[in-house]
Amino acid sequence: MTALIYVIMLSCISTAQERKEIGNLVLEDIPDIPLEIRARLHQYQNTRSADLMDWLPNGEGMLIKTRFGNTNQFHIVKHPEGSRNQITFYDEPVREGLFCQLNNYNGFLFTKDMGGNELSQIYWYDMNTRKAEMLSNGESVNELINWSNNGGQFAFTSTQRNNRDYDIYISDLSSPKECDLKIDEGNGYWVTRDWSPNDDKLILVQYRSASEANSYILDIKTDVLTQINDKNDIERFVALGWNSDGDKIYALTNKGKEFNTLVQYDIITKKINYITENILWDIDFIEFAQNKSRSLAAFIANVNGFSRLFILDTRTNKYTQVDHLPIGQINSLTFHPTKDLLAFVLNTTQTPGDIFTLDLLTKEIERWTRSEIGGLNAEFFPQPELISYDSYDTVEGRIRKIPAFVYKPKNAKGPLPVLISIHGGPEDQHMPYFSSFRAYLVNEMGIAVIAPNVRGSTGYGKSYQLLDDGYNRQNSVRDIGKLLEWIEKNPEFDKNKIAVYGSSYGGYMVLSSMVSFNNKIKCGVDLFGISNFVTFLANTEEYRKDLRRLEYGDERDPDMKKFLLAISPTTNAKNITCPLFVIQGANDPRVPVTESEQMVNVIRENDGLVWYMLAKDEGHGYRKKDNRNHMREAIILFLQEYLLINNCP
Repeated sequence: MTALIYVIMLSCISTAQERKEIGNLVLEDIPDIPLEIRARLHQYQNTRSADLMDWLPNGEGMLIKTRFGNTNQFHIVKHPEGSRNQITFYDEPVREGLFCQLNNYNGFLFTKDMGGNELSQIYWYDMNTRKAEMLSNGESVNELINWSNNGGQFAFTSTQRNNRDYDIYISDLSSPKECDLKIDEGNGYWVTRDWSPNDDKLILVQYRSASEANSYILDIKTDVLTQINDKNDIERFVALGWNSDGDKIYALTNKGKEFNTLVQYDIITKKINYITENILWDIDFIEFAQNKSRSLAAFIANVNGFSRLFILDTRTNKYTQVDHLPIGQINSLTFHPTKDLLAFVLNTTQTPGDIFTLDLLTKEIERWTRSEIGGLNAEFFPQPELISYDSYDTVEGRIRKIPAFVYKPKNAKGPLPVLISIHGGPEDQHMPYFSSFRAYLVNEMGIAVIAPNVRGSTGYGKSYQLLDDGYNRQNSVRDIGKLLEWIEKNPEFDKNKIAVYGSSYGGYMVLSSMVSFNNKIKCGVDLFGISNFVTFLANTEEYRKDLRRLEYGDERDPDMKKFLLAISPTTNAKNITCPLFVIQGANDPRVPVTESEQMVNVIRENDGLVWYMLAKDEGHGYRKKDNRNHMREAIILFLQEYLLINNCP
């Protein structure tokens, strides 16, 4: 965002009682943070995690991402629990990073944006000179890099053609700044998944919505595009990888199923062999061994919000579960280039994300990183209790159950104040993970955190996911109403001290819940949330509009526009009389800053109490530690004042 636009934007804000700036933060009506809050929170603010990027080309170490300063940067780790050698030092956080496997190119490709604007650019980092050079045009979204098997080419997704559509490009390392446009079909979000064994074909996936995806084979030489799944199917079919002979493809699909199932597609016969139909949960991802035989693969099943790791023998399509891992979230599966090792990131509610390896022969687990948690005793971090509560409707003659995770202080005596934490998406899912901020709320403030997966959440089948689409949008808000009733009936909780908290679409759910249940909610925290669906769809970045319309409805249709306006929080803001804290990034391309500011303005016009925090160097979420620290301190003060002490007007 340019300085001029930012000045104009600020001039549109109604006059606040108190406005100040701290660094890149603009604070309105937010009191100074007491020293005791900062002191108590200090340890919880000084935790970190590690993300796995790639194995080094020789396999003797890893490229990882972690934070020692203000932002996540790349580091090299040479051996298990070895020192983390930082190699990038940007003010902005880095994103993906993938090494070139060619011997005469000692370096890797990575992406990075500016100020959270999500216009990720592709860079080449030379390990010999330790210098980076930008390869993309500096103006478009460029992401999801995919190296060819021979390492000489890379494919990626970019909006550089018109800054609206996600197209597919291929570049060659001999002239990496030049790229060949391969797919400019528009209509969805196009990504590459895997090169065929001899690099003459590419698997492409076209994501049309959270519930619909098509897969294709692209012939690199002829540019002929062949759809794999039936053109008449409105299902998810996500092709992910080839077998060693290049005549079969592994994919995830919910065709004829409730859950995403791992299948093998025969290119010649066009028959589909269902592999994991006995696992009645979503399969989230599959990764193939990097050796030429591709005889092994690993995949993750999402079982009621927790990850389960499986090893697949691609010669027989038989799989076994790795059952000696802690219960948590597993991601970033990456096979060693030459050894029988699988690397992955494991995150639990008591341990931050760290990198481990599994020896595929001995089944031994070895830890590669040990991230710090501020000297805290992680054993006291709250563990989730999975519950379900009755909603308002029935399915197959029975009351529909809504799953939720409850985090409570150990040995706490009720009734406990409650923070309802609502995930974004909406096609997302709360999955228990490490959160030092949540641990502070529970351990230090004695607040019970309840995270529901209301209808529309992923992870519980496609029928459940579709229950809030279009004109059914408010049905998920009704699920929050039923959760409030469940809390009222449970003596463990204080029905008079309930707050709502959420980011992005979860921010909309916060605002809508405050509109609908104002008399039951003491206060709310809205992080970059949608306040008006019509203005949101008009102002979100062009490359996002069509995908969002498929989920929320097309505001260009008069009837849908009327409905979206009717349910928007700005339309009904007069119903909100309890305190609200709104948090936003100035460069947010997803939920524009105008969504938060119009909500702040209408609350003030109604003489309501609202705190407002704006970060000038952030986008959709606060990714810089200094900003994030101040945001959390302010949230804690807000909850202390309006949830615990009950200073409501």
